[in-house]
Amino acid sequence: MKHEEVACSTQPLDGSDQAGEGSVHPNASGHAQTQHTPAVVVQSVSHRYGAKQALDDVSLTIPRGVTVGLIGPDGVGKSTLLSLIAGVKIIQAGKVEVFGCDMANKTQRQALSHRIAYMPQGLGHNLYPTLSVYENVDFHARLFGLKAHERKERIRRLLAATGLAPFPGRA
Repeated sequence: MKHEEVACSTQPLDGSDQAGEGSVHPNASGHAQTQHTPAVVVQSVSHRYGAKQALDDVSLTIPRGVTVGLIGPDGVGKSTLLSLIAGVKIIQAGKVEVFGCDMANKTQRQALSHRIAYMPQGLGHNLYPTLSVYENVDFHARLFGLKAHERKERIRRLLAATGLAPFPGRA
């Protein structure tokens, strides 16, 4: 089986451009990207669960280097939208790009999977009560095949970003 090389955005996740101001990076389809390229682009996305319309023609752009929250009552499609952005649900209608990768393209989605952290709804069902905060995150990082040095740095950043840095040993 031949492994296809995917060149989605190579920019750091914080939006900085280590290669210099105005640098251009190719995405998977060969289009140029700059530091101004959005992290996420959702265009005309719709999603159904049988007769239930979860998302109806949703479009949004999320710039790099920002924190975004989705707020709304139960059943309005927040989890569905996040699942589509994370690449864990099949896109039924519309287009989703993350860091320049087309999330409908299996090869691009797989290449991007190591850069996306996603914990679905029902958080307690995805954690092991006998493991500490750090051990739970490390366990899931290992499932994605991250090397020890990369896991350690990513876990440090994740715990800091979520306010859990003071509690890595808490079960």
